Amino acid sequence: MQTLQRITKETQISVELEINGTGKAVIETGIGFFDHMLEAFAKHSLIDLTLTCKGDTHIDFHHSVEDVGIVLGQALRASIYPIECVERYGNAVVVMDEAAVECALDLSNRAYLVYEVEMEGKVGAFDVELAEEFFRALIVNAGISAHIVARRGKNRHHLLEAAFKAFAVALRRSLVKNERAGIPSTKGVL
Repeated sequence: MQTLQRITKETQISVELEINGTGKAVIETGIGFFDHMLEAFAKHSLIDLTLTCKGDTHIDFHHSVEDVGIVLGQALRASIYPIECVERYGNAVVVMDEAAVECALDLSNRAYLVYEVEMEGKVGAFDVELAEEFFRALIVNAGISAHIVARRGKNRHHLLEAAFKAFAVALRRSLVKNERAGIPSTKGVL
């Protein structure tokens, strides 16, 4: 179980994360759609996640969303590395009605994000560009290489939810135990 806190002038965040969990989630960020996305992430990654964020949402949601990504990424990094006896690579395509989003990732301990889920506007009060900010903060702080690409779709809610779920499923698959893998790198370390 990883427990982290981050307190700034803009946000106060607390995270408890169990990477080998069952998908239980208790999420309170004050941002309804974001809570829904984090609950979907926990459910489909099978990571137990308790997360609270008190942020300056009277300004906008940017600080809260990005800072949650930072702390969640740090908790993931502490839980994943050094890695051994796991698959390392994972991928998934998640379909939600007309939308299909693909995520392929590598637990490389090198951060890189390709995010091609192009859209504008809002889902409820949530600015859709904040999803990319969240994933970038998480990926950089977790040391994961990930490509999140929309194959098709029009409904913003469906596209973003498929992106969060695809990332969750790909992460779950990359963490599958494989005793034969040893340290899954020709370098001998990740």
